[in-house]
Amino acid sequence: MFEYDQARLREIADSVLAFAREFGASGAAVDVSENSGLSVNVRKGRIETIEQNRDKGLGVTIYSGQRLGHASSTDFSPGALRETVSAAWQIARFTAEDPCAGLPDRDELATEQPDLKVFHEWPITVDDAVAIAKRAERAAFDTSPSISNSEGASVSVSHGHFVAANSLGFVGGYRYSRHSIACAPIARRRGEMQRDDWYSSHCNPARLADPQALGRYAAERALARLRAKRLGTRRVPVLIEAPLACGLLGHLVQATSGGALYRRASFLLDSLGQELFPRHVDIVEDPYLLGESGSTPFDNEGVATRRRHVVEAGVLKGYFLSTYSARKLGMRTTGNAGGSHNLALASRATRRGDSLEAMLRKMGTGLFVTDLMGQGVNYVTGDYSRGASGFWVEGGKIRYPVEEITIAANLRDMFRGIVAIGADEITRGTKRSGSVLIDEMAVAGS
Repeated sequence: MFEYDQARLREIADSVLAFAREFGASGAAVDVSENSGLSVNVRKGRIETIEQNRDKGLGVTIYSGQRLGHASSTDFSPGALRETVSAAWQIARFTAEDPCAGLPDRDELATEQPDLKVFHEWPITVDDAVAIAKRAERAAFDTSPSISNSEGASVSVSHGHFVAANSLGFVGGYRYSRHSIACAPIARRRGEMQRDDWYSSHCNPARLADPQALGRYAAERALARLRAKRLGTRRVPVLIEAPLACGLLGHLVQATSGGALYRRASFLLDSLGQELFPRHVDIVEDPYLLGESGSTPFDNEGVATRRRHVVEAGVLKGYFLSTYSARKLGMRTTGNAGGSHNLALASRATRRGDSLEAMLRKMGTGLFVTDLMGQGVNYVTGDYSRGASGFWVEGGKIRYPVEEITIAANLRDMFRGIVAIGADEITRGTKRSGSVLIDEMAVAGS
């Protein structure tokens, strides 16, 4: 699977740091990685693409006082390693000083590195992967004669490992995996066509959805969108489907990230301690969940991660800071160089029985959003406006599909307007949420 083992990656990292000392660097950090993967795509029962990859690389950052330079290479030979360090050193010598540049403080670095079970080998062949993708797509076609076409089904297998080290003595690394199955069928009836898709992704292949069940569900989603109508402009409650609700977490991370804050390009400037959400809402970051893709004992700088409440009882308790952005803000890193780790949106009022059907009943009459389009989020003002499609709901029941509409509000109002969060939780990337009911948004249609 891998050409190099962890011990060899550590030797390469040690060599890079030794070269940095030889050049007279005041500090250095290096990341050495190797990846292998397989991806297959089928469409209408035929193989469209088969891709196999194997790659490796290293990146080194050199500090000359408060000047820094960075260089990378895919050649691990001693001569190439020395040349890469030399290139980074030459850059560092001639860049401007930055008072916030530098390695993390030594006491911030991770000293414990437990095995968080994020590596699970999936030893399937190309034929196996093709067969799985075909099963998913075949199940979609078998769902209804109205599933007349497909954008295809795919299977992706990825394994990787890395070692990160710096001149303060930190060395860490581990193996990881990312696997997925996806299907995107097209429904057609009386000249109208609609598409939808679904995917399952996890580091452990045993926790992926059954391919046939996934294909059927993707087909049912596409079929449900047929005979969609447009809505007149109105203000109504909006229920956001769980996968899309994970995007709300992404918006919060973006608005409270160090880069946006020190550039003063966020609507959530100076928001620590503010009640941004209703009191029933908590947002927890837990990098130590066993077997979850977002788990890690340290961030991209080697800083120890920690479990924390980002939002507790509606109050913002923490930002997402790297060493550099924290210094720019006069704060301490939160161990989020590279992003968030297993961020979960939850409500203290959520009950086990709060399924999607229960959430629809809570909404009563309003819009259930299952798809969003466009990038209409302004992080400076918080204004939110995106194309949407989904279903019109009356009396807690779905009445008909809707499309060609726009939903709009301000993210502050959306956060504050969270009425309920469902128990229908799903993970997308490193974020987890159930469906989210917002008290009111503007819907623009015909």
